[in-house]
Amino acid sequence: MHSSELKGAGLGFRRELIPALKTQIPSVIDFFEIAPENWIDLGGATGKQLRSFTERIPFVCHGLSLSLGGPAALDEVLLHRIKSFMHQHQIQIYTEHLSYCSDHGQLYDLLPIPFTEEAVKHVAKRIRRTQEILRMQIAVENASYYVAAPISEMSEIEFIRAVLDEADCLLHLDVNNIYVNSVNFGFDAQAFLRALPGERISYIHTAGHYREADDLLIDTHGAAVIDPVWALLEQAYQSFGVFPTLLERDFNIPPLAELVDEVARIAELQQRHGHGRLAHHA
Repeated sequence: MHSSELKGAGLGFRRELIPALKTQIPSVIDFFEIAPENWIDLGGATGKQLRSFTERIPFVCHGLSLSLGGPAALDEVLLHRIKSFMHQHQIQIYTEHLSYCSDHGQLYDLLPIPFTEEAVKHVAKRIRRTQEILRMQIAVENASYYVAAPISEMSEIEFIRAVLDEADCLLHLDVNNIYVNSVNFGFDAQAFLRALPGERISYIHTAGHYREADDLLIDTHGAAVIDPVWALLEQAYQSFGVFPTLLERDFNIPPLAELVDEVARIAELQQRHGHGRLAHHA
């Protein structure tokens, strides 16, 4: 399945959902997303099971541990393994977080990169190298974070724009992350969204979060999407056109039927605003 054919509404592929999905893949689900790190080493029956799905429906890879902003050397061994995995399953799209999650060892959280010119050059170089190895343009996701970046010479929007331009990569737009950050740091989510470079968007995430306090949201992907985040998704379609959009749900996973209702809501919004552009990765 070529990336230029990816469209519509998708769902994160979780092992808990496999029994229900083996019975039938609901027609509203146009594609699935997986974290390659969780599947690369799985052979035998589990590997065959995954293959039975990737042969029937498009998949996207969304990386968890490349740590594009991290100080340690880029994990090129992992990248080559991801490349082989994507080739094996005919997966044409790879995205990662615009953050870092390791130094000399995994930190198991996504941390903000300082918004500096030096950081732009550091991250962009690593993205360019990733694109060289994978032989494709990748997309990087705007991150949620809870502590302001330690040093800032520019705004988050300026930083995102600079990285995308310097690396010549695409934007993986996460509307829930914008909303979470807007509450935690007190800015206008819709204004932030409109300031993003729409011409770089290739793919969208939406998700739920946990409200720790009135001014502290935690990006858990463990709850239903709330109305202000649905409104942001609709704003994205109005401002930039319709892109393939995925519902993320990583914890507290409900029965498939509940998730399908949310995927159907994505599809309804896409229909309302026209199918629009398709993701295309060189």
